[in-house]
Amino acid sequence: MRIGYLECFSGISGDMLLGALVDAGVDFERLRETAVALDVGADLALRKVMRGGMMATKVDVRTPESKAESHVHDHTHEPHEHAHAEKHHHGHEHLHSHGHSHEDHSHDEHAAHKHEHTHHRSLSAILAIIERAPLADAVKASAARAFRLLGEAEAAIHNIPVEKVHFHEVGAVDTIVDIVCAAQGCAELGVDRWMASSLNVGSGTVECEHGTLPVPAPATLALLGDAPVYASGAPMERVTPTGAALLKMLGVEFGVLPAMRVKTAGYGAGGRDTPGQPNLLRMLVGEAADEAGREEPIAVMEAVMDDASPQLLAYVSELLLEAGAWDVYRTPVQMKKGRSGIQMTVLCKPELVPALRELVLRETTTIGLHWRVEQKASLAREFTHVQTKWGPVQMKIARWVSGQVANVSAEFEDCKRLAKEHGVPLKRVMQEAMIVYAAETKKEKLG
Repeated sequence: MRIGYLECFSGISGDMLLGALVDAGVDFERLRETAVALDVGADLALRKVMRGGMMATKVDVRTPESKAESHVHDHTHEPHEHAHAEKHHHGHEHLHSHGHSHEDHSHDEHAAHKHEHTHHRSLSAILAIIERAPLADAVKASAARAFRLLGEAEAAIHNIPVEKVHFHEVGAVDTIVDIVCAAQGCAELGVDRWMASSLNVGSGTVECEHGTLPVPAPATLALLGDAPVYASGAPMERVTPTGAALLKMLGVEFGVLPAMRVKTAGYGAGGRDTPGQPNLLRMLVGEAADEAGREEPIAVMEAVMDDASPQLLAYVSELLLEAGAWDVYRTPVQMKKGRSGIQMTVLCKPELVPALRELVLRETTTIGLHWRVEQKASLAREFTHVQTKWGPVQMKIARWVSGQVANVSAEFEDCKRLAKEHGVPLKRVMQEAMIVYAAETKKEKLG
């Protein structure tokens, strides 16, 4: 099992996670292509910075506003020291985000204020941007889930319907890019289980339109739920709403570093160098110590229906996957009185059963369901890329405990995208990926 462990000794934000992903081996150009594919006028920039005497990777989101300001300000200029750097300008039904202390997107507060009452994006508009982007369905589902969580947190705080939540356009672009690129980067790593240390949320205050509030910001606190938190270091906001939403998106489990064989480590930098507390997020990626055949509990939830349309069941399946289900599938069954029906089966973590059970009962026509907890064992998995004549394809490799390869498969979404782009049969792309992988593996053995 492939584990990703986030050491949040100085908190977490969107740009810190992006930096850690690149530092851990994710192709920056792939993330940059993802940002451009969103078609919101944003791009990514990469630089190496020092934080507490340590070299780290900083990923910046470049918007038209920040690019214009770059003619006035030096690219390497760090943001001014603030005890509170997140500016929430909340109207009664319009929420604006996010100028986080970690997230140095190279546009200052004056630029944000200049647009704050004229350009806003609703949650539905942001979800539409994500949906129409030419990205893998799994990436779009993860990013959409993070934004829904963020919107629901803001809506609950201000006691308004989630449909009324709006984000300031400049902050929304940054947050869209942060979340979608993070979803893409995490998918590239192929981690099966995300874990994190306790969260250093920071201290001090954050300025909102309605006054000064303590760190963590209300939206951050709502998203963190019962996650273990503490405060350490200079007063500043260390866990941002975007960072908290990404932790929820990944389904992070909190605990001490598990037994694992670390394959790579990445350091992502926050927006400024803080004395005595390196403003870094460290990411460790590796295999569980027992590598293959690792057992863990899995919940199996089933509901049988004979009066639900295929369109409804397809929609509910999407909702379940966005809510964290590992898999959802449907099986034709024969019910009493000879009626044909459909059994919907949901596989998930046991702790997700209450939420997913409620979703099924609310969204489908069933009036009852059942579930059980079983054990599952999985082979150790790793990921690599091969370069076909049409473009790169990610390969998933499963290994026995001895280290021998048990199975290799080409990433379907990569192959589908290349087949569409180049007008070639999907099966040819998949075959080509396997041929290239076999040739490269043979060359390594001979070498």
